[in-house]
Amino acid sequence: MTNTLVLLPYLKNENDIRTPKARLEEVTSLTKAIDLNVIESQLVPLSEIRANAFIGKGTIEKYVSLIKENEVEVVIMACPLSPLQQRNLEKAWNTKVIDKTALILEIFGKRARTKEGVLQVELAHLTYARSRLVRSWTHLERQRGGSGFLGGPGETQIELDRRLIDEDIIKIKKELADVKKTRHLHRSARKKIPFPVVALVGYTNAGKSTLFNKLTHADVMAKDMLFATLDPTMRRIKLPSGQEVILSDTVGFISDLPTELVMAFRATLEEVLDADVIVHVRDYYHEDSTAQRIDVENVLSDLGLKEMVDEGLIEALNKIDLFAEDDLNMILEQKKRRPKECPLSAHTGQGFDKLLNCIEEALNKDAKEVHLQIPVTDGKALAQIYQKAQVLNRKDTQKVIKLDVKIKESELFY
Repeated sequence: MTNTLVLLPYLKNENDIRTPKARLEEVTSLTKAIDLNVIESQLVPLSEIRANAFIGKGTIEKYVSLIKENEVEVVIMACPLSPLQQRNLEKAWNTKVIDKTALILEIFGKRARTKEGVLQVELAHLTYARSRLVRSWTHLERQRGGSGFLGGPGETQIELDRRLIDEDIIKIKKELADVKKTRHLHRSARKKIPFPVVALVGYTNAGKSTLFNKLTHADVMAKDMLFATLDPTMRRIKLPSGQEVILSDTVGFISDLPTELVMAFRATLEEVLDADVIVHVRDYYHEDSTAQRIDVENVLSDLGLKEMVDEGLIEALNKIDLFAEDDLNMILEQKKRRPKECPLSAHTGQGFDKLLNCIEEALNKDAKEVHLQIPVTDGKALAQIYQKAQVLNRKDTQKVIKLDVKIKESELFY
């Protein structure tokens, strides 16, 4: 395994909602997510940011012996580095240095599975690499297909210039447009059924995929690992009333996601933009749960969903099985008075009933109650009612089925 040192430089007087310790733990978890051997992770307090290397000369020299003695092959700087800063640190430490953006791209490259996911990763790589091109800055290593920034000697070394990168970017954007067009056709076909779409969103590692698997009986990759899911996955589920919806699992959010990554992965979040209901899955046990909520809501607002955020998302408060019994009882009592906050455990299934009922209420908030009579022979119409409406009451007679339902006026077909 590749020996890795993780450093988080931070300004001593900075005002951040997260503690430096929590931010360091997050980047360390990101590093371990791609099987790098973290020999040490340290906080680096700064009085100021140095333009030539981000950190001061004395701090740089402090880590020379540590890097040499532990045969460190990669240093992760948990901060944004300019090309000049990255180059100077690599020269001083005689090892590869990457920043948080490059680390996230590395993870994306290893996790993406669908054609669109792979293309999005490649586009993000190219956009990032293009920003690295300054004068003689030509030694950045990468291979097409998203092999990333950690490749060692022996791999193909390509001299990147803006013209070649721009040509690749144009080509990939064209491929992405074709993939998006196909997916748009699939979405249009779904809308003709139609099933409402419920999107699971949340901070990375909040438990979205575990919840998705439990609700849909699917087998999406779900591990205690950051960015385990990078490709949107969709399955059909039934709500308590019998109404059917499509549940979508999406890529996890993270704090301070660089602009090129947000833009490159916007298409990955298109399912969220089309969703009828958004469920925000939160790791409620995490010490930074509130800060993570703010990060997710800020990204959703930036994507054009501010109105939904302001109205209040459904919150699946996950991992309640980790709380002590007294604390859990207090949480459950508090949340009884907050209908959109659903304490649950994706691991045990506790709290699923409230979540599903909450989704159903959100889908039918603009619906009205109507009485319908369906001929017993019209099975197709009956199936459509159960798909589109919330069935409140049903009475079967010899000739007709009498139904009291909540349904949106636009969905009425009788």
